Amino acid sequence: MPKDKPAKAADGRVPIKWQADVAEHDYAAAHAYLSIKLTPPATDKLVGRLRKAKLTTRRANDILRASGLTAAPLDDPGVVKDLIKVIEGKALSPVLVVGGADGTDIADGFHRVSLVYRIDPYGDVPLRLADAGRPAAGD
Repeated sequence: MPKDKPAKAADGRVPIKWQADVAEHDYAAAHAYLSIKLTPPATDKLVGRLRKAKLTTRRANDILRASGLTAAPLDDPGVVKDLIKVIEGKALSPVLVVGGADGTDIADGFHRVSLVYRIDPYGDVPLRLADAGRPAAGD
């Protein structure tokens, strides 16, 4: 097998690789999204909480259910872009999720969650989860 092709799982699927931590530009994307919904100080504080949050995992279906979203289809341009990365053996960045009394929201990574869901609804997605309602330690 050529070295530039990722190994396939026993069932023929290409496994999804994940980066060890969230890409820096994803915090900027989360900030841009959250700034539509929140005041500038609240946005800054919440992105700070995301940066401090521990990296964990949740199943794709649970992330979508909690956020009240339906997964984007496989032919969605954002999902296709991430699918190409997976096929090329590139690692995806963990996602950023906020939750609180007003519900859960994917601050960045909706297309990555959708891709995992379309491949395996019960697949694990690495993420940083911040509480939008209560300050994190050190806030």
